[in-house]
Amino acid sequence: MLLITAFIINGSLALIAILLHYKALFQLDKNLPRVAHIPPRFRVLIGVGAIFIAHVLEIWLFALGYFFTMQFPVMGGLVGNLSGHGTLLDCAYLSFVTFTTLGYGEIVAQGYLRYLTGVEALTGFILITWSASFLFIEMQKYWTVYKTTQTQQYK
Repeated sequence: MLLITAFIINGSLALIAILLHYKALFQLDKNLPRVAHIPPRFRVLIGVGAIFIAHVLEIWLFALGYFFTMQFPVMGGLVGNLSGHGTLLDCAYLSFVTFTTLGYGEIVAQGYLRYLTGVEALTGFILITWSASFLFIEMQKYWTVYKTTQTQQYK
C-alpha cells in the first residue's frame, strides 16, 4: 500500500510539473512576438528569465512534495547534513540538487521518499532539455531577425 501511495504522490508531482512547464512555454511562445517594441535579442532574455522562474517553481513543487510526504514517518525521511530535522529548506535544497541532476549527496532520502528523488531527477532532466530546445528555437527566430535587420541598416 505504501508503494502505491508513493507512486500516486510521485506521479502527481511529475504531472503537475510537466503541465506547469508546458503552460509556461506555451505562454512564452504566444506572448514573445507581442513585445515587438523590445529588440529581438532581448526577447530571448525574457524567455530565459521566465523559464528560470518556471524551473524554480517546479523545484519548490517537489520540495513541498518531500515536505508533505515526510509528515508521514512511515514513508521515509531525510538523513545527512541537515539544517534541522527535515525542514522545508532542507527539502528545497534536496529538490534543487535533484532536479538539476547535480546530486551532491549531502542530504539523502530514505524509505519510500527516495523514489521521489528518482522521479524528480528524470522530470528535471526532461524539463531542462525541453527548455534548452525551446530557447534554441527562439534564438533562431529572433537572432536571425536581428542579424537581417542589422545587415539591411548597413547597406
